[in-house]
Amino acid sequence: MTARIMNGQETARRIRKQLKEKLQTLQIKPKLAIVLAGHDNSSQIYVRNKQKYASEVGIETQLYAFEDDVSVQTLENLIDVLNDDRSVNGILFQLPLPKHIDAMKLLSKVNPLKDVDGFHPFNMGLLQNGDFDGVIAATPKGVLRLLKQENIDLTGKNALVIGRSNIVGKPMAMLLLAENCTVTIAHSHSENLKLLCAEADVVVSATGCAKMIKKDWIKKGAVIVDVGICRDENGKLCGDVDFDEVCDVASYITPVPGGVGPMTIAMLLENTVEAYLKQNM
Repeated sequence: MTARIMNGQETARRIRKQLKEKLQTLQIKPKLAIVLAGHDNSSQIYVRNKQKYASEVGIETQLYAFEDDVSVQTLENLIDVLNDDRSVNGILFQLPLPKHIDAMKLLSKVNPLKDVDGFHPFNMGLLQNGDFDGVIAATPKGVLRLLKQENIDLTGKNALVIGRSNIVGKPMAMLLLAENCTVTIAHSHSENLKLLCAEADVVVSATGCAKMIKKDWIKKGAVIVDVGICRDENGKLCGDVDFDEVCDVASYITPVPGGVGPMTIAMLLENTVEAYLKQNM
């Protein structure tokens, strides 16, 4: 078996095109505030990509950059200003933040309507209760969109989510439950992870452990979504899944790069447009 590649780049391109056409039709230009603290190279690349694609679809961005030693009070003051600024429709904090900052505590101060990442406790609580009117975290939302793009029937399937973060694991599990999956959440302390994988029809992995998941872990015909971003022994970008091996047994698989990453940005842009509409229509 050779797995079908779920092309996140192509799907994200179509979503951006649709967003651009929608904004042109409505003659609106949402504004996204991006906060970057520190000089992490990966974060700077991610921010540039978000600004690039936002501009492509017609979303204005404003970058607020700070040093690593920025105070919590400074960031809280900025949040107050952005919350009150009616011209700002979305507020995004590029993670990770410096270690002295409690990211989730800080993000809880963002107006939930402007929380385009979907990390505010209010939005996470709505999702927990099966209410999809709030903002849904961009990465899990992008994963589900990819699965639906392929017309994969999730009803009744055994789904394994590896990772329990508020950013990916927990919201991903809630979305899969809503699609009538039987969901297991595994993590770094889970025993018999290989056995859990072998029983899963759908595996969504977000561990950051390079090529951890091998061919003999995977059930024949399983759907594999790799959220991990890692470097292999040669410094080459890869995911949690040993892609070349697992392609032989999976029915569908996402590549790294080019799978979930572009979808995350596309969903962030979609969330920003939706935030504008909720605030102004």
